Amino acid sequence: MYILEQRFLRGPNVHADTPCLLSVIDLEDLYGISSKDIPGFNDALLAALPSLHGQLLPLGRDGGFAQRLRAGTYLARVVEHVTLALQSVAGPAVGYGRTRPAAGRPGQYRVVVQYAIEKLAEPSFQLAVDVVTAMASGAGFDLAPRLQELRALGARYAVGTSTAAVLAAAHERGIPTHRITDEANLFQLGWGSKQKRLQATTTSDTSYVAVKIASDKQLTKALLMEAGVPVPEGGTAATLEEAQRIARRLRVPVTLKPLDGNQGKGVTTRCATPEEVATAFDFARQYGRRIIVERFVEGRDYRVLVAGGRIAAASFRRPAHVVGDGVSTIAELVEIENQNPARGAGHSNVLTRLALDAHAEDMLRRQGYSPDAVPGPGVCVELRSNANLSTGGTAEDCTDLLPESTRALCVRAACKIGLDVAGIDIVCRDITVPLDEQGGAVIEVNAAPGIRMHQHPSAGKPRDAGDAIVDGLMGPSNGRIPVVAVTGTNGKTTTTLMIAHAARVAGLGTGVTTTEGVFVNGKRLVKGDCTGYWSARTVLSAPDVDFAVLETARGGILKRGLGFDQCDVGVVLNVAADHLGLDGVDTIEDLAQVKAVVASSAAKALVLNAEDALCVAMRRRARPDAEIVFFSMDAESPVLLQHLEDGGRGTYLQDNAIVIADGTLQQELMRVEAMPSSIGGRARYNIANALAASAALMASGFSNLQIADGLSSFVSDGKTNPLRTNVFDVRGVTVVVDYAHNPAAYAALAEMARALLPGHLVGIVTAPGDRRDSDLLQVGEVCGEGFDELVVYESQSRGRAPGGAVDLIIEGIEKVVGPSDTIHRELEVQQAIRLGLSLCRAGDVLVFACGSSLQTFIDALRLDDPESADRIASQGA
Repeated sequence: MYILEQRFLRGPNVHADTPCLLSVIDLEDLYGISSKDIPGFNDALLAALPSLHGQLLPLGRDGGFAQRLRAGTYLARVVEHVTLALQSVAGPAVGYGRTRPAAGRPGQYRVVVQYAIEKLAEPSFQLAVDVVTAMASGAGFDLAPRLQELRALGARYAVGTSTAAVLAAAHERGIPTHRITDEANLFQLGWGSKQKRLQATTTSDTSYVAVKIASDKQLTKALLMEAGVPVPEGGTAATLEEAQRIARRLRVPVTLKPLDGNQGKGVTTRCATPEEVATAFDFARQYGRRIIVERFVEGRDYRVLVAGGRIAAASFRRPAHVVGDGVSTIAELVEIENQNPARGAGHSNVLTRLALDAHAEDMLRRQGYSPDAVPGPGVCVELRSNANLSTGGTAEDCTDLLPESTRALCVRAACKIGLDVAGIDIVCRDITVPLDEQGGAVIEVNAAPGIRMHQHPSAGKPRDAGDAIVDGLMGPSNGRIPVVAVTGTNGKTTTTLMIAHAARVAGLGTGVTTTEGVFVNGKRLVKGDCTGYWSARTVLSAPDVDFAVLETARGGILKRGLGFDQCDVGVVLNVAADHLGLDGVDTIEDLAQVKAVVASSAAKALVLNAEDALCVAMRRRARPDAEIVFFSMDAESPVLLQHLEDGGRGTYLQDNAIVIADGTLQQELMRVEAMPSSIGGRARYNIANALAASAALMASGFSNLQIADGLSSFVSDGKTNPLRTNVFDVRGVTVVVDYAHNPAAYAALAEMARALLPGHLVGIVTAPGDRRDSDLLQVGEVCGEGFDELVVYESQSRGRAPGGAVDLIIEGIEKVVGPSDTIHRELEVQQAIRLGLSLCRAGDVLVFACGSSLQTFIDALRLDDPESADRIASQGA
């Protein structure tokens, strides 16, 4: 068994709405073998991975995957379930998977498994293949070391607990989130101009200066004093002598801590003698060069969380401790407590494991204990002088106990330092009493405070601190900008550009992805075919984009999934035979399922072609709250008429005018002749594109006037829309350059070109070699019917022998016209262009199709007609 291919489907895809890993595997000698037919296989696998007992069968039936194993299942399915089990052991639980045979390839399977941590998915799948292969052959497999590697990966790339709480709150509000890199715990919340960024509890609204102030505890104290916030007296020391001198001056027990420390590191409280000061100074110096020496404030330790200028939560924090049982030693009690499943390493769990280190032993000595001592039943023994959760402390909620004066004081402290999210540390005897009445004080203001103590207190009411942070960061916004996603077989680029142009004319900062590149506010950021996941991410992460229009192609959906969890408006223009036989898409119905991923993602409205049965069927895939909007070139379309009669909205062509209708009111938007892209009404496919664009803009809330302004000023030329019906004059010959490459596109292009002039119609045609033989034959048949004379060239052989695709296209042409001297075979593209031009006279029309760029045509023309080449280059290239 081995892996042939793998890809990450990072967004909604044909298999699931969640991120998935798609793998193609070949079972080789294990093909056709059932799990029940391999002696000892099931027992060995279940012994190695007991969690398989608990995996649910498809449809949620209880019994676990063990039941399916014993009943017998093919080994590709076993790999799927083992991969899910391994990921769930090493990281967050995942449960979705599906396995299907690869059509026409016996022994090969497409295995799809959900993942939560991308870096964990591939190694988990590889390990699953190795485990199943080894056990199926009767060999032993030592899973433990490989599983430990997976756990280390899961820990390395896991989302921190505080970050996870904020992300969960964002998801609850419908705010889209995106992890910017796997290595950094850095996330984008929202899209475009409404986006914010988050790292733990530090946000893009958090001031850098404020963070620097908060990291300097002495500077923080000075600012708080200026704001009238009570703080303990003291000073900073660089040497032990200075520290002891400050302690003597204060004449009270003191606390020592690093000037720029965090998480309670290096803190020692209640130092009353020079020797205790010396010990505490040495401990603090492990974490910082300058040490704060300040009055020890008697009382309990409290943490108040301020987010967005409001109190979000408050907790009473108890230092790390154990409670005696009269039998166990302190060391044993620590070990027992560390078995608590709520405790983990660092910040990986609700609580942190207890450490019995040198500082803990010093604390024990102060209380008269050693690690081997046995405290009496119910006796509390403290292991730390500070109460931070990061050093093993616990917390109980006390939010409702804060008096109004303390609430105001905490908000004032955060505001004075300049933090949007702050953890205010207070020490006082009784949190219900105002601080000035009991000598309490604010001892620290923390940037990036941890919030797990508030989300998961050891006692008291949990507080959704993550939601408070999201509320302060995002306000009432869900962080989304309007997104229109356009798919279909033909017309995607032009429709996308029409919609985007109208949005720009209306004054919106607009981001666009097309086969020509990524554009923001008319400027190209990336050149190339940009109709997939990463291009969509580029637009949605651009801070100057208010409105996004994303051409979404079949290849992008299949390779990476959508680059967004949902769009406002989805547009499906048509579904015609193209790219069949690739990526498991073998029929036009399969292709429709791919396009329907966009249909299913539309949250506000779904625009569909009323004349395309496969598009019409997609209304069943629409979300319950999504409006269906139909467009049609036929005003008498039964689907459209019924939809309008039912009160639905749509756009259609009637008497050469675009009409917008909502069932009760029909309004003429504009004459098609007023749209430059229609070429005087001859380019009917661009009229259809304009109808779809009008419907999408209407569903997005644009007025009729804004839609008409956009369509009437949109020009489809070599600059704005290269290779989409770009029309030029070459010494009296009308030349049309277009990207047509499938039968439907060639038929529409020939119809338009025939309507331009009554002269001879010459076509320079081709199609990529990775199309099926039947598709290439059909291209030939369509071209044979549509053109008077044809030059067939080779564009991209893509695995075929040189000239193989050309021969099939010519075979298709000859099916229609028979052997003829009007069919010319010229493999090299520039020679084919020059030959096609030589066949034309003034008044004729020449179509150059499926070119990779307009520059290709210009370069071919330049040899014989440099003047025309320069003029066309100035117009479009």
